[in-house]
Amino acid sequence: MPPTDPTAIQEPPGKRASSVRALQKGRQTKQLIIDAALGLAEQIGLEGLSIGALAEVTRMSKSGVFAHFGSREELQISVIREYHQRFSNEVFFPALNAPRGLPRVRALFANWMQRVAIEIQSGCIFISGAVEFDDRPGPVRDALASSVQTWLAAMHRAVVQAKQEGHLVPDADEAQMAFEIHGLILALHYEARFLKNPGAIARAHTGFENILLRYGQPQISGLPRR
Repeated sequence: MPPTDPTAIQEPPGKRASSVRALQKGRQTKQLIIDAALGLAEQIGLEGLSIGALAEVTRMSKSGVFAHFGSREELQISVIREYHQRFSNEVFFPALNAPRGLPRVRALFANWMQRVAIEIQSGCIFISGAVEFDDRPGPVRDALASSVQTWLAAMHRAVVQAKQEGHLVPDADEAQMAFEIHGLILALHYEARFLKNPGAIARAHTGFENILLRYGQPQISGLPRR
């Protein structure tokens, strides 16, 4: 063993414990701010977020909020990351428990619909953010687009696997099928949240079954071929 350097300065155990507690408290405070910011963004959009508004909601000083993010842009990006993580935990990861193929596609859609049922009241960051930042290049738009593309790629991958498993007809266009499923969700948000159509959720479910009717093998999808 190398000899101990008597000149080395070691931090007292009590001070190290204090530093760890301070770090944990800082992380907890930042998470509380992000939670509040996400709730606010669902109501007024990402563009409505500001250090001042968040300080008021959290009853913190503006400097205290600013210290955790450094800029309004970083705050918006942190909210997008948090929303994406929650979306993945609720929609994507549970669906992986379903077998590859149409069962997993069904699970993804079912989980997505459960999420939408909540967002009809609270709003969807992916959709409202797309309206706010569709023509505004920059890090916030990039973070939004990356999150949405990651999710749509997962849905497309599940559809491709369904075809590989023989659950879809041989000439099924996987990209088109995934596109139509995404379109159902977008239409549902518009019909249910904006137009307040009480039958929108049922129509979305019907639309999904019609998609399976066109693309799925009858013996797998459980639906008769028209």
